[in-house]
Amino acid sequence: MEWLDWLKYAVLGLVQGFTEPIPVSSSGHLVIAEKLFGLHMEGLSFEVLVNFASLLAILLIYRKDIVRLAINTFRFIFKRDPDAKSDFMFVVYLILATIPAGVIGVVFKDTIADVFKGLKIIGATLLITALALWLIRNLRGRKGDKDLSFGETFIVGLAQSVALIPGISRSGATIVAAMALGWKQETALRFSFFLYIPVSVGSMILEGKDMIKDPMMGQLIGPYLLAFICSFVASYFALKWFMGLMARGNLKWFSVYCVFAGLFVLFFLN
Repeated sequence: MEWLDWLKYAVLGLVQGFTEPIPVSSSGHLVIAEKLFGLHMEGLSFEVLVNFASLLAILLIYRKDIVRLAINTFRFIFKRDPDAKSDFMFVVYLILATIPAGVIGVVFKDTIADVFKGLKIIGATLLITALALWLIRNLRGRKGDKDLSFGETFIVGLAQSVALIPGISRSGATIVAAMALGWKQETALRFSFFLYIPVSVGSMILEGKDMIKDPMMGQLIGPYLLAFICSFVASYFALKWFMGLMARGNLKWFSVYCVFAGLFVLFFLN
């Protein structure tokens, strides 16, 4: 492969990695980047692979929380430790919130892909994302990890399923729903990214066979690895940056960006 081909995979890995943690739709931006640079991805497994790189970055950042949740879940199940109950319930809520996107994704994935496709859809859904972010930009909830409920977490899970539509940000949809329900920003952020874990793992399992069967895999191992590394690094620093912005309540800037990005796509990329 020529150096331009390697650069193509590096750029798309960086684009996906940087936009995955922030509420601007990584899948939409991958399509936009391919259009802008005149790129066409060979192979079926690129998006799954770079999404998995983003997952590893998220696991690294939240590793202490994940270990604590795992330990306390086992402590509550096997020792009935009352001090571990809140972490156990947090895990239960995560499992519940995973169900809507999992079921809808398995049953309607192909239908959604056929109905909601093309740059016009992405432009329109970016504007929808902008509006949703703008509406909750000033909300400061009071509900923390111990104040969640089955109903509210299921609603957040339904919001995640909306992100199956290209251009709707997964993190944006879940954070908007959580903050609209009165959750604290840090709780909304943590819950959103913990929800990404089963989604990414499930996608890797369901679509991993495509990667194995991909006739281009032998030729693409090197570029795929480069894109994987770029996505991992970009996701790590993007999530760290986003966590700081969330703490300062600066979601409005993502709304403004999505407006310009959506209008650009609608008027200049079609």
